[in-house]
Amino acid sequence: MSYRGDRGRGGGQARGSGPDRGRGGGYQDRGRGGWISRPRAGEDQAGLVGMTEGGVVAVDMTVAEAGRRAVLDEDGSQAGSVFNANVPATIDARIQNNSDKALVASFANIRVANDDLPLRPGFGTAGREIKLRANFFPVRIPAASLYEYDVAISPTAGTSARRVKKRIFQLAEASSEWRRHGLKGQVAHDHSSKLVSANQLPQPLAIRVVFYDEDETPPTPGSKAYKEYTLTITYTQPLDTQALTKYLGGDPQYRTYDILPIISALNIILAAHPNRPGGGVMVGRNRFFFPSSERPISLGGGLEAQRGFYSSVRPAHRQLMVNVNVCTTAFYTPGNLARGMEDFRNASFGARPNAFVKGVRIKTTHLGYKKTVKSVFNKSARDHKFDCAEFGGLISVEDYFRRKYNIRLQFPTMPLVDVGGAKSNYLPPELCEILPNQPFRGKLTDEHTAQMITVAAKPPNVNGQAIAGRGLDELGYRAGAEPLGAFGISIGTEMAVVPGRILPPPSIKYQRGTPEVDERASWNLRNVTFQKGATLQKWAVLIIRDGNRDEFDGSEDPQLSATIRGFSDMCRKSGMSVQPGAPPVVEAVLPPKNQADPTRAQAIASIRAAAGTIPFKPLIVLIILSNGDKHIYAGIKACQAIHLFDSYLDVGSVCVHASKIRKEKGQLQYFANVALKFNIKLGGINHGLDPQSMAWLNEKPTMLMGIDVTHPGPGSVKGTPSIAAVVASTDRNYAQYPASMDIQESKKEMVTNLAKMTFERLTLFRNTNRGSLPQRILVYRDGVSEGQFRIVINEELPEIRKACRKFDNYKPAISIVICGKRHHTRFYPTEAANAAPDGNPKAGTVVDRGVTAVYEFDFFLQAHGGLQGTTRPTHYYCVHDEIGFTADGLQQLTNAVSYMFARATKAVSLVSPAYYADLACERGRCYVHKLLQGLSSSGVTATSGSDEVVYREAEQLWHSGVQGAQLKDTMYYL
Repeated sequence: MSYRGDRGRGGGQARGSGPDRGRGGGYQDRGRGGWISRPRAGEDQAGLVGMTEGGVVAVDMTVAEAGRRAVLDEDGSQAGSVFNANVPATIDARIQNNSDKALVASFANIRVANDDLPLRPGFGTAGREIKLRANFFPVRIPAASLYEYDVAISPTAGTSARRVKKRIFQLAEASSEWRRHGLKGQVAHDHSSKLVSANQLPQPLAIRVVFYDEDETPPTPGSKAYKEYTLTITYTQPLDTQALTKYLGGDPQYRTYDILPIISALNIILAAHPNRPGGGVMVGRNRFFFPSSERPISLGGGLEAQRGFYSSVRPAHRQLMVNVNVCTTAFYTPGNLARGMEDFRNASFGARPNAFVKGVRIKTTHLGYKKTVKSVFNKSARDHKFDCAEFGGLISVEDYFRRKYNIRLQFPTMPLVDVGGAKSNYLPPELCEILPNQPFRGKLTDEHTAQMITVAAKPPNVNGQAIAGRGLDELGYRAGAEPLGAFGISIGTEMAVVPGRILPPPSIKYQRGTPEVDERASWNLRNVTFQKGATLQKWAVLIIRDGNRDEFDGSEDPQLSATIRGFSDMCRKSGMSVQPGAPPVVEAVLPPKNQADPTRAQAIASIRAAAGTIPFKPLIVLIILSNGDKHIYAGIKACQAIHLFDSYLDVGSVCVHASKIRKEKGQLQYFANVALKFNIKLGGINHGLDPQSMAWLNEKPTMLMGIDVTHPGPGSVKGTPSIAAVVASTDRNYAQYPASMDIQESKKEMVTNLAKMTFERLTLFRNTNRGSLPQRILVYRDGVSEGQFRIVINEELPEIRKACRKFDNYKPAISIVICGKRHHTRFYPTEAANAAPDGNPKAGTVVDRGVTAVYEFDFFLQAHGGLQGTTRPTHYYCVHDEIGFTADGLQQLTNAVSYMFARATKAVSLVSPAYYADLACERGRCYVHKLLQGLSSSGVTATSGSDEVVYREAEQLWHSGVQGAQLKDTMYYL
């Protein structure tokens, strides 16, 4: 898992932050009387599991704190200073001459096909103009064509591993045939199947290599170790760089030209130097790490962090650019495997050694050969016996190593690891050494994630200096390293300077009081009341006792009573109507933690029983957690079989931590934050915007929709479904966004049941608005890569229209905007006056010129104030527009709606409908959390099993999602 040099979703409440992270779930009852119904026959009643993976824990720091703590960072720079503040910044000439504006003006004469992306309607003008540096560097490309080739390796047996292919290419490059055919210094390849050449190569072309590892000697012909591979290099196509130049220049005949093959080829060329033998370590397609040039930082638990650089070629108006950014990834700490497994297991309760060892390369200490670990075996060296003729029959692994190699194992009861291929080969982990420079590809524990954020979150001036300094050096861009010269490619060393604007914040509207929005796009709840206060009645409190220091002593604890009174008073002061009298309090005392029960299923049974003693069916339950144990939290929100509160009991819930709600310091602010969730979940409206900011939304009935899909991560059971969520506004205040959720095919990005889910959202809108439907639907679609834009238009848009056709003569205007956070574009203010105190751009910064699409309608917006590290803007890309937005219209609307997120008193980094859809997906992940943790009742694993079997198990866990009349039309997921 990689982390970039920033904290991800900045601003507002961090994604998934707070005790109630919107990650949903519940647990199933056992029918123990009270208001809880009995489970249906045949339903699984297995125990519960914990929180979902995904999301990054953010560390918040106020501007004042950041100012007081502005100290010299590790490289000697001041954390709060502006990057390159003393260097003159001149906007790139290609932008300064307004040729991009002339190009956009010419679009008026172009007719766009219905299935094509809309052209840019213009550039925004609203806001105060500023200049920004962007982490893009100009690339000069040759006028001559490049040549693309396919590479096939035969035989294919044994070449499935990436390291084997990479080694085959290394050996080929070192061969005399490579030089004889003129390939040395004249070609670049991806160490797999693609090769790009500056000149045409002879055909046919085949290169033979004898395989051996780097620290081995070449095998002799006829020996058992002798393996010969042949690389067959076949001409594919020319790559016309002049066509790319015309595309960048705005030639209308080249607007629809497919530039991706050329961009891909250029990325291969630029990766050749950092990915050379003895160079960096390439992780994924575009990330490079250089362990020899910077010391790693320990994360504990057998892992360490390496900081490296991301690089990718990007098109821009009249200029090809390379986007360079810092990135951070977890690597294995070299050393003894047994020690690493033990450290990983001890780093976090429930951490499984198999998640640590899967895929790691080791070298044995007794014989010196290298292997890849497949998995952890379920027996130890003392327990496992095998038939050994040399020693007369069955012998334990422990005895075998003692008698064969005179090795007395220090950890004979530790599970063995399987390093075999088709046949298993079990080794004691203490006889294995983890090889250096290996990225960890598994799921990080919460503790590792927290450490990673500390390492990765560097201020903008530190990241900017790293990019423009060590980054260009290590990547070989500054010196023009081989093979750039052979291709006629050179790269500028100065960051692009582009125009930007700072949009003014909207005014925040409450029923009483008007708060001031500060420069971080934040405000407080002092002296204000909710725009519409809900009624707090029929509620209950569930406390969970787990033997921790800060928990309450029980339901009769006087401090608990005072806390409940204080919270009720805060709800009342905030504008809610609170029923008289104290709510009933029930408690669950949990059994001790047990490593044999990593998901704490036994603890969940205690919580389930306690919930059954609530004397009535509540509308909402305040659940006070003993600590931050992720499995207990998800146990309340999800279970292996059926989620109790959301799906089975049809009851809303809000989770808090005892250590936070009982602490006097900051208690009122904590009460207020929890009150935000109570009010919105009970149907209230926390805040709105001033009439001017709402003008466009109030012109005609409009529905804002958010769509997202989340996928199973590393370590999940193979075939675990993806989860799709659709949320949509129902009221004229654009405050309530009930959700539709569903599971679908594993790792499928497009929403399978979108027509059904959209119909549900439209039906609720109609029922809420006296039978009227929205005339406009603005969709904010999260989580779609650039390569999938047209799939959204071709597959999802027809499904939305299909839902609309279910209503008589209903044809609303539909616009779709993709929201992108997985990008590496960063902006750096050029003057302190236009920067936040931490050196980031100010909230409301928008950029739509210089580093945006040449033809299409996109922009970058940082609506929020940064929390930690270098702030990442959101990339908004309009892929369909029947509404007919202007640039200012869509940019200002998106900025304003980013202030309408109900769970925070600040603007958020992702526009609110998309953020809500993301939280709904996270809620759904808790319903199938067992599978996401690699646990399955059907016996399948993360690498084996039937997708159909796993999907059926997921359907059982999902149990139709949230269907109860009390909950399904609320924002239960928030």
